[in-house]
Amino acid sequence: MCAERRKSVAVAITGASGALYAVRTLAALLADGLHVEVVISDYGRRLLRDELGDQASVDRLRPFLVEKYGENVDAGSMTIHSNRDLGATIASGSHGCMGMVIVPASMKTLAGVAHGLSRNLVERAADVMLKERRPLVIVPRETPMSLPQLRNMVLCAESGAIVLPAMPAFYQMPKSLDDLADFMAGKILSALGFDHALYPAWTGQVPK
Repeated sequence: MCAERRKSVAVAITGASGALYAVRTLAALLADGLHVEVVISDYGRRLLRDELGDQASVDRLRPFLVEKYGENVDAGSMTIHSNRDLGATIASGSHGCMGMVIVPASMKTLAGVAHGLSRNLVERAADVMLKERRPLVIVPRETPMSLPQLRNMVLCAESGAIVLPAMPAFYQMPKSLDDLADFMAGKILSALGFDHALYPAWTGQVPK
């Protein structure tokens, strides 16, 4: 089946701290055999290099994912779009992309989505998800938050987005940063409607 006809999900990476959350989510979606439409802002590109090293730069992203998360990443396919390309597939509701996550979401991007600005592909694709009533998951990463930022989250939620702050849990007794990234990626997949085994479900007791 050609990539364009496979189940498609969009992943946007913007310039807030949390690159590990982004790549773990991307790897999990690819391992599920999905076609992932990736769009990375200019500061998102810098984020990948600053937090994960040059080996995670955009032109090396696929090999980085395979090396870090295993060859099951090759089950899916990936298209990387320019954030300046407002004519890209995910800029149109007719494309049929089934959902989108912005991870991490900068406060600038949050504001752009909240107010429907569509100044770039990340914002336009998010606007498409809202107008088509498809899942849009926004993962803000900022602390503390100002009143305008809080109001922008409310506006996004009122428009139909799922606001999923980068707040990992600890009941699963994480032992590494990768465990925390697994938790956040799992929450994102759940919000998009996908099953996963990235962290144990709460059973009423802390795992021993």
